[in-house]
Amino acid sequence: MADLKAELTCPICLDIFKDPVTLRCGHNFCRGCIDRALDTQLSMFCPQCRKRFRSRPVLNKNTNLNNIAEQFCSRHSGNGDSTVLCNYCDFTFPAIKTCLQCETSMCERHLRNHNRSVQHTLIDPTTLENRKCPIHMKILEYYCTVDDSCICLSCSLAEEHREHQVQPVNEASENKKERLRKFLETMSYKMEENEKKVQNLQEDMRKIQEKANVVTRRVHDRFRAIRRQLEILEETLISDILSRKEETLRSYTDHIQELEKCKEELLKSRRHMEELCNMTDPFSVLQEKQSGGGGTMDGERRRKELHNAGGLDVHLISRTLKMGLCDIMIGLNIWFYIQKPAELVLDVSSKSPNLQVSDDLKTVTHSQTNQNLSETEERFEGNQVLSTMSFSSGRHYWEVQTSDSGNWGVGVCCPSMDWRTDLSSLGCNNKLWCLRRWSWGLCKFNNEYSAIHSSDVSQISHYVSSQSFRIYLDYEAGQLSFYELQGPIRHLHTFSAIFTEPLHAVFYVWGEWVRVKS
Repeated sequence: MADLKAELTCPICLDIFKDPVTLRCGHNFCRGCIDRALDTQLSMFCPQCRKRFRSRPVLNKNTNLNNIAEQFCSRHSGNGDSTVLCNYCDFTFPAIKTCLQCETSMCERHLRNHNRSVQHTLIDPTTLENRKCPIHMKILEYYCTVDDSCICLSCSLAEEHREHQVQPVNEASENKKERLRKFLETMSYKMEENEKKVQNLQEDMRKIQEKANVVTRRVHDRFRAIRRQLEILEETLISDILSRKEETLRSYTDHIQELEKCKEELLKSRRHMEELCNMTDPFSVLQEKQSGGGGTMDGERRRKELHNAGGLDVHLISRTLKMGLCDIMIGLNIWFYIQKPAELVLDVSSKSPNLQVSDDLKTVTHSQTNQNLSETEERFEGNQVLSTMSFSSGRHYWEVQTSDSGNWGVGVCCPSMDWRTDLSSLGCNNKLWCLRRWSWGLCKFNNEYSAIHSSDVSQISHYVSSQSFRIYLDYEAGQLSFYELQGPIRHLHTFSAIFTEPLHAVFYVWGEWVRVKS
């Protein structure tokens, strides 16, 4: 065994070959060792036989020697750098056990003849130098728990360990193993907890990635909508500017024509006056004056001065631009804070007898037939119905589709409102806020849109062409806003209030229908 190890030893590093290569002279070296040796030598020669080479030699890998070296290391490697060999075989065969009492290492053949007494402790093969007390040269049989060190019998009787708690090595080892097992259990639990945390974090990362993808798509959609809104606003402004330009230019043209007409009259009067000045007959001059020549000058003096038609009114155009940009920003703020509309359904227990609610609880329709429903405290007397959901905090919005005729109203109300009186209808009290469309046939306010609260009516100034509307509620800020959704989102009206009760969405219908959009 020793001869085999010698054959597998590199002459340079004196260790088992690692990736051995062969020179032309036949000697073997570790590839790394011979590379370093050749790099430092002034001339090329073999470090073992000193044979010189004209050029750097080619290093050929010795595959067979490499395999033998790897097998030798895998079979005979111990805790240290060398293999523990059998004491009875003249150190030629590896040992499989070491006896602490006999202080010998044995191979499988000699172990069969060894003393089987329990006093003979057999351990895995090892050199005993590190198992002996350096002072008394005895086997370390005990463990001092105070000094945390292994000691021999003589050390345990010495004064420095006399008062210390001393345990046999095997017992101390088992105690430590028990502590390690408990620690491993704790470690396993912590590893499981860490694994769960990692999985939760990975799940959060996945959700964040998905949300980022969704928000990215929504941002692209929002910017396309903003660009479209800006294009519509630009077209509106350009059309307004051209219209105002034509109107202003017409006034200037009319003014110029009036001035040209005045100029012709002045020239005519001037020629007539010159003719009068050239007359020699005094009677003719006096008679011409009576025929209207003087009247023309009097008419000229009485002519009213024409006013300048004025320039292009840029302030109105600027105001339209600001309002359009403001509406875009309001719509963007709603989208930023609230990603999805509230899922409202209608509360059939609150609808008045003249209303019908669809099976999906989304559409309310007016009916001329009274359904003779039972009277309850929560049932409206007027043609109204509430949502089942109420809002007591946060920001929310919902959208409605309305019929293109008939009267309707949408908004919010407090549950403490007296629902069984006429004052409960369409914002006639201080606990209901709504946007309404009110049509009375040939009335001059036909198809009129207005916002109403506590009988205070605010007319919607511009023309409303949409049948789709958005209601936006910011409870803490005390704001209820209405928008039309035809083309670019346009702001209609905003109520400001201090909300102290939960708010239900309320819907009023007379003649047609209103639908909550999903």
